[in-house]
Amino acid sequence: MSINTPYENANDLPDTLPVFPLGGALLLPRGQLPLNIFEPRYLAMVDFALKTNRLIGMVQPLNDKKSAKPAIHQVGCAGRITQLAETGDGRYVLTLTGVVRFQIIEELSVLTPFRQCQVQFSGFVADLGEDAMESAVNRSGVIDALRQFAGVHKLQVDWESINSASNEALVNALSMMAPFNIKEKQALLEATDLSHRAEVLIAISQMESAKSNGAPSRLQ
Repeated sequence: MSINTPYENANDLPDTLPVFPLGGALLLPRGQLPLNIFEPRYLAMVDFALKTNRLIGMVQPLNDKKSAKPAIHQVGCAGRITQLAETGDGRYVLTLTGVVRFQIIEELSVLTPFRQCQVQFSGFVADLGEDAMESAVNRSGVIDALRQFAGVHKLQVDWESINSASNEALVNALSMMAPFNIKEKQALLEATDLSHRAEVLIAISQMESAKSNGAPSRLQ
């Protein structure tokens, strides 16, 4: 993980996090999520994170209905701001690097324009190390499911990068980039380990392929 601050156990992490509900924007440990921040409340959230510990909690809303304060899933992933650029027109373009998943204990009453939650990491401390299930991943099954999904949905895939990626990088990148719905993304996030996530990824990809009516898009 390319970050300057090591996190070895739950004691290295804060008890509260600013949270960013964003449907379909899945962050996983050691994954990298690019974000284009322009809403004033989330610009304030980034400023807050930069002044404190650079951590932001990415969470999925419970559904895709538009709301200023959507109900959210209780499991998310903390990401550290590892790249940031100001655009000159009031936006931040940044990259979050996933650190560890968390469980929300409660949402706090705060004066900040962005939401903050009390969280716990105790159920996910294994995220802080290399995934022990790397060698157990059904890599051929993941690639076969991707090949079928790409064919049905007319996706262009960078196969050279796919073939050279580690199991963890492959499974997590595909989980984060694939055009799945909120429920499916949350299932991938909550998978117990990398091998389980790979099986969930295969199952979702096969179900989506079976629908056979995807619009053309790009995955790379």
